Amino acid sequence: MTSMLSRVIRSLPATSTWAVGFSARSFSCSPLSHAAVQPKSKKTLAKNGVKNIVVVDGVRIPFLQSGTSYADLMPHDLARASLQGLLNRTNVPKEVVDYIVYGTVIQEVKTSNVAREAALGAGFSDKTPAHTVTMACISSNQAMTTGVGLIASGQCDVVVAGGVELMSDVPIRHSRKMRKTLLSLNRAKTLGQRLALVAKIRPDYFAPELPAVAEFSTSETMGHSADRLAAAFAISRVEQDEYALRSHTLARKAQDEGLLTDVVPFKVPGKDTVIKDNGVRPSSMEQMGKLKAAFVKPYGTVTAANSSFLTDGASAVLIMSEEKALAMGYKPKAYLRDFVYVSQDPKDQLLLGPTYGTPKVLERAGLTLADIDVFEFHEAFAGQILANLKAMDSDWFAQNYMGRKSKVGAPPLEKFNKWGGSLSLGHPFGATGCRLVMTAAHRLKKEGGQYGVVAACAAGGQGHAMIVELYPQ
Repeated sequence: MTSMLSRVIRSLPATSTWAVGFSARSFSCSPLSHAAVQPKSKKTLAKNGVKNIVVVDGVRIPFLQSGTSYADLMPHDLARASLQGLLNRTNVPKEVVDYIVYGTVIQEVKTSNVAREAALGAGFSDKTPAHTVTMACISSNQAMTTGVGLIASGQCDVVVAGGVELMSDVPIRHSRKMRKTLLSLNRAKTLGQRLALVAKIRPDYFAPELPAVAEFSTSETMGHSADRLAAAFAISRVEQDEYALRSHTLARKAQDEGLLTDVVPFKVPGKDTVIKDNGVRPSSMEQMGKLKAAFVKPYGTVTAANSSFLTDGASAVLIMSEEKALAMGYKPKAYLRDFVYVSQDPKDQLLLGPTYGTPKVLERAGLTLADIDVFEFHEAFAGQILANLKAMDSDWFAQNYMGRKSKVGAPPLEKFNKWGGSLSLGHPFGATGCRLVMTAAHRLKKEGGQYGVVAACAAGGQGHAMIVELYPQ
């Protein structure tokens, strides 16, 4: 794949350096990127015989760096707080909620169905079903589309979907040898049997199995894969640092201007009330340039500064049929329209989900890239974002890897992640999808747009893309 992708590099002009001031400029991959944006269609994406499904509102507790204020809590505590925040924001009666779905990635073994435990803790009826899904970084995307399916099929009218992740306290297992010994001890019937088992324990039995953000099928960490992807697409360290600085700068601006209205305060038991994300840290190119490679050492280009950080957080959205929302007196934020899930090679295309998902969802909706007013892509790594933008703007890649006649094109930066992204706001694996959807909805209203595209990559070489349409104002 890497050698073949070198042909992509030769066929693409080098990425231009972005001004540190981040003035509105297109990502200069090709002449198409500089063309004037065509007037977008004003048609609605409603389809005959298909229910209109809306997101009424959504919230998230502040996303915090792991090991900070949420460190002493459990995942269901964070999920419960997001549910309570949603209830307070929308005043939806608990009894009208038909179903609750949450996404998470690294499960706490005591609360494996964290959706159910959080729902009970938030005061929902024990008669309200709840289940938990997992699909790596698109787990809350899967939770939302599961809710969409339940409503579209007529099974439900009102669904709460969300996601949660607590990286401050991930399960750390004993070694397999120790686990087998402990299970055997539990079955031993006599003191002699127990002593014989204990006598077999060796020092290496005590080595723990630490969790890692790595692919089971390839044993490669995601950061290592991101470094290889950046190299394959000729994304320089400077370009990655510039993009990361852009993300943090825009996130700080959005915070200061009060644009991140999906964030709700959370009074942490025994601690102060948390009111904002704590990972936003605009720096300088000079400071970022001092950091060493984090994965491919010593010459890699992915560092702690241009990667998303381990994050604790939770999110929740209220999804209804349009008919139900209007009957209850709500003014929805947006329609949830077409969506797709995609899968690729987890070794060499692990992080290219947006490249594969975006053209598919646009085709399904009957739209073009020029019709889209807002793009919200998950930022796992700066190099991953830039590689996706280059792949999306490459006819050769589209023809040789995607089976398409031509490229979909790269989103212009003046429409792209304008309020920061996962690099700066944080990325609780199971909760980011809801943030992307709510940010797209809020940006559409703020910027006077109609259509948004939400897209994300995920472990396993998977991805998701969805069309969000502003609800008529």
